[in-house]
Amino acid sequence: MTVKASQAKINLANIIESKLGYAIVKNSALRPSVQNESYDAQGRSPVPFRINSEDSVFTRAQNRQQRLLINQQQNIEAIMAMAVNFCPDVTSNGQPDSDWVERFIALCEDTSNESMQKLWAKILAGETVAPGTFSIKSLQTLKQMTQREADALQKCTALCGYNEKDDSHLILLGFYKKPSIFDLLRKGNKVSLNLGRAGISFPDILTLMDIGLIYRKEIESGALKAGQELNLTFLNQKAMLKPKSNDLVLSYYKFTQTGDELRKLINMPVNKGYKQLLSSALDEEFDVTWHTLKK
Repeated sequence: MTVKASQAKINLANIIESKLGYAIVKNSALRPSVQNESYDAQGRSPVPFRINSEDSVFTRAQNRQQRLLINQQQNIEAIMAMAVNFCPDVTSNGQPDSDWVERFIALCEDTSNESMQKLWAKILAGETVAPGTFSIKSLQTLKQMTQREADALQKCTALCGYNEKDDSHLILLGFYKKPSIFDLLRKGNKVSLNLGRAGISFPDILTLMDIGLIYRKEIESGALKAGQELNLTFLNQKAMLKPKSNDLVLSYYKFTQTGDELRKLINMPVNKGYKQLLSSALDEEFDVTWHTLKK
């Protein structure tokens, strides 16, 4: 057996012991010939390993259930303690719905990863300040979310601008000049932003699409008129885009309602690489001005 294979089996044994409360050991009662050739009445081959315990299956099940309940209680208490720490000292808009609170507890109780616990805590604090902020669907999405998916959301949040005009959050991808009847081929001159230069891979985007946080299709704005302002807010900075000519169309990814809700949990300043990329890519056809917002 190789070192890596041996380490994998050790890791698996440790996982089993931590979850069941009992070690797993070699079943010395089975002879090698029996292990390889014998079958029981149901046609199953005997397993050469067993749980190292003299307790009954019922007792072992009870012990496992107790360990599970203790872990869940510890998770709930950790999340609620973080929520109190995150909750601002402001006047709330009422009490969260009691059914919502019960669903929240049921969905968060198995979360032991500290980073994910912080997201749950921010949800509880946010819902306490403004009931109705987070839907049950968002809670269910977070329940299924892996750390990798949470990391992808964090990276994309740093590229996400808030468009006050239609109350949406979006990631600008580029633009093109809407072709006139005299210039039908002009759309081929689309300017696209290479998000990879800002540290965002296409798999990151696909990940958020797969879990329903970003719409799958690129969306296009209406044709913008020369001088028509478009303001995008990135946490503590605002970008004002002003077309230099008529009929410019922006393309972007848009966050879904669930994506908008979960994005609120992450306070990320605008990605510096994306900011430079945006300014340079739009410079030919747009006046781009950045302002720092007062706290």
